[in-house]
Amino acid sequence: MEDKEYDIRINVDTSYIDDQSEPDADRYVFAYTITISNDGEVPATLLSRHWIITDANGKVQEVSGDGVVGEQPHLNPGERFRYSSGAVLETPVGAMQGLYHMETDTGASFDAPIEAFTLAVPGLLH
Repeated sequence: MEDKEYDIRINVDTSYIDDQSEPDADRYVFAYTITISNDGEVPATLLSRHWIITDANGKVQEVSGDGVVGEQPHLNPGERFRYSSGAVLETPVGAMQGLYHMETDTGASFDAPIEAFTLAVPGLLH
């Protein structure tokens, strides 16, 4: 049974940053904008993040830290938080996935998974 009490929805939009990328130097810069929506029934604070970033060569980077973009957003039911960040890959295609570690106002903690999404130079994937 799905636990509606904790329901954090995560939407991701990605873009390739051409003017910061240097394909000849195996440097591909991507931006992503994430919208975190609290569709659950209890207020929750995003305490930390954990990302797994994989490029087309199979190189894996893991990134963990407190909050997102220097903030630990508190989301009441029905609220959302949007932020933008970026990633640099050595290949024109890669993927990211991870989780946000959340805590309710009553001290219960849970993880909100971030499903894998693709980072790709436009026109490479169809």
